[in-house]
Amino acid sequence: MSRALAFVVLFVCLAFAFAAPLQGNTTVELDKRITHVGRGTWYNPSADQGNCGYWDSDSSMVVAISKARYDANNGANCNQWIAITNTANGKTAYGKTRDSCQSCDTSSLDMSPALFQKIAALSTGEIKISWHFQAQGWSP
Repeated sequence: MSRALAFVVLFVCLAFAFAAPLQGNTTVELDKRITHVGRGTWYNPSADQGNCGYWDSDSSMVVAISKARYDANNGANCNQWIAITNTANGKTAYGKTRDSCQSCDTSSLDMSPALFQKIAALSTGEIKISWHFQAQGWSP
């Protein structure tokens, strides 16, 4: 009986040894993708320098996130791409974060005219959207 017990203990110890994480210099970072639902509007980025420090044209594919979200991340989302979908027609477009929007709630976005027109007519003015940040470094 003691041999069987010793074998079981040895087996359990080996299982734990192989299950231990390996030491190494490799780091894997996973971005948690959260889909937000809010309203999408458009603005003229050419009117002023964006909070991220860039001057963009109205034909640029840029987006402004809420000021609260921008401040909470200390601007860390600057130059991060966002996938934006018009929930009414299913059209999706990608915009680069370059500014903050004072009047937007945390689930809403303000888009350049060029970006907004990819998913709706400018005359619509405001649309219901779903959106999420792409992984840092991703580009369409």
